[in-house]
Amino acid sequence: MTRKFTKNAVILLTAFTIIEVSPLPIVQLVQPAAAENNFLNALFGVNARKRRQAEKKRREEALRQQPKKPAPRIRGARYKTYIADKLVTAKLDQIVDPVTTSAVSHNENIATTAQANSTAKTDPFALGFETLSSLNLKTLPEVSEALVTHYSSSPSYRWVNENGPTKQALALHKALQEAYMVGLPNENYTVDLPNAAVLATGESAWSDYMRFEMELSAAILTYMVDASRGLISPKKISGYHDFKRKKLDLDKALFKAALSDNPTEFLHSFNPSGEHFLALKSELAELLGAEEKERITIAPDTFLKPGKSSPEMRNIVASIRLKGSEELKTNYAFELNTYRGDDLYTPELVTLVKAFQKENNLSDDGIIGRKTIRAMVEDSNAVKIEKVKLAMERARWLPGKLADRRVFINQPAYNVTYYENNKSKLSMRVVVGKKSNQTNFFDDEIEKVEFNPYWGVPQSIITNEMLPKLRADPSYLDRLGYEVSYNGRRSSSSSIDWYSLNSTRAVGVRQPPGRKNALGELKILFPNAHAIYMHDTPAKKLFGRDTRAFSHGCVRLQDPRAMAAAVLGTDLNSIEGHIAPRKNKTVFVDKPIPVHVSYFTAWPNDAGAIEYFDDVYGRDKALQKAFATTIKSRTAS
Repeated sequence: MTRKFTKNAVILLTAFTIIEVSPLPIVQLVQPAAAENNFLNALFGVNARKRRQAEKKRREEALRQQPKKPAPRIRGARYKTYIADKLVTAKLDQIVDPVTTSAVSHNENIATTAQANSTAKTDPFALGFETLSSLNLKTLPEVSEALVTHYSSSPSYRWVNENGPTKQALALHKALQEAYMVGLPNENYTVDLPNAAVLATGESAWSDYMRFEMELSAAILTYMVDASRGLISPKKISGYHDFKRKKLDLDKALFKAALSDNPTEFLHSFNPSGEHFLALKSELAELLGAEEKERITIAPDTFLKPGKSSPEMRNIVASIRLKGSEELKTNYAFELNTYRGDDLYTPELVTLVKAFQKENNLSDDGIIGRKTIRAMVEDSNAVKIEKVKLAMERARWLPGKLADRRVFINQPAYNVTYYENNKSKLSMRVVVGKKSNQTNFFDDEIEKVEFNPYWGVPQSIITNEMLPKLRADPSYLDRLGYEVSYNGRRSSSSSIDWYSLNSTRAVGVRQPPGRKNALGELKILFPNAHAIYMHDTPAKKLFGRDTRAFSHGCVRLQDPRAMAAAVLGTDLNSIEGHIAPRKNKTVFVDKPIPVHVSYFTAWPNDAGAIEYFDDVYGRDKALQKAFATTIKSRTAS
């Protein structure tokens, strides 16, 4: 059979023959054929890809043949087993003897035996002084020091007289037993009143008076410390908490308490005084006095899409009947009244659910998941009480009164609010850190806004995420357009032996400004040890989700231009003017603005009503454990 060859086949065979025998460069030989047809161009393109693939395989094989060693890794902060503040035995025996003190002659600085004996017989404090050496009073070190300083400088009773406890003492004693009303464990401030039987018989009671005096003063001082700075040391919980503990002049505070016309009010003044704390206090009082409300439960693992079926459908509808607004129930009366308890998630019910989601500021996608169920199923009073108490403790780590102009980020709410004159002026959704890259809890001050920013890649990302890719493909960062430095000098990523690195500390990586930049158009900076700031992002879709824990720790803003305008005290046109040239630029704020990167699962909204949120990082549990450890330590002592 005669075989016929096409013109292209003849050209191809001829080219192969010439290539085989000719010393000339391939490009010169194939040009005539390429002019006839693009077939050879495609052929050699395939060969080029094959060569690249072969080179990649040789590189991977070379890596496999090198000695195996674990890749370096930077770990995030960890949660710790909480250790309560150590209590000490108060050194009451170091209080200066009042007999010796009062017997000292101011002119000659000589004490006489006669003066000492006279003082011992008449001074009530001296009558109970011997009791001090036998008192085993366990307290905080700073409280012990304050007791010695206070009573040495002024050796007299504050809380008792010849008739027993003073009115101020009884008022303070009662206030300490109501510490739970401000979220503190009142069992930590328990003091027994003087023995009533001894008072009734008229026997000498100065020893018991001295015991009561010291214990009440210690309890008052301990309350002052706990109310102002918190019962818990936040840094002992985890590295994600960053607060310095507040210090008080306890000696001075005890004098003021004794001289106050309203000692109870004075004691309460050591709690935070801001509107946020007053709202939490009011909510706690209401919850403690309220009966448990009607609650409908929905299986927590329920996940329901339109058209699917679930036995939880009847509970879902019942929850909307219970928790939906009157307007919602009026507008969707048909959907509610025609439902007959079926399991099918019908189009009519989808419409109803979407309306409920919108009313509760959720994504109105009709999908019933964890966030929607949370809105439908209210926390029990017991759960709310616990969240409010934890919120009051965390509020003590912040300034007692928040600045009138401030930025407040609440991670569990996935929200940031800008305040002016203590009023909310701007609020928006945020994306915070993943559970493996949690956003820290701390205070700082906003100093500047950087437009068209560079992204300096954190060492944790270089080590944990980029290094494995660079070991497989050293040109990875070059191809993506990142700028790389090694030991302070600019370098290409392909020129670095990534496999031999035991640490990436000598490596710097940054992404230039541009549309693909991870920080978008701008970042708002409050320089801190955690390298956390607020910024724009190209990943806009994430703001549509109800749960928004996706970042490496920084706070992504839904409307970064509006926030930049707020902190700079300007308008959006001005912000556009900074961005439009597409050049890196920094603008400083006129005056640093306090920013609170906070974590509250209970917090008041603009109207002062307390809202409750999921414990996204499990920090409520960690704080509860710290509370239990501390209370046990205190009561045992």
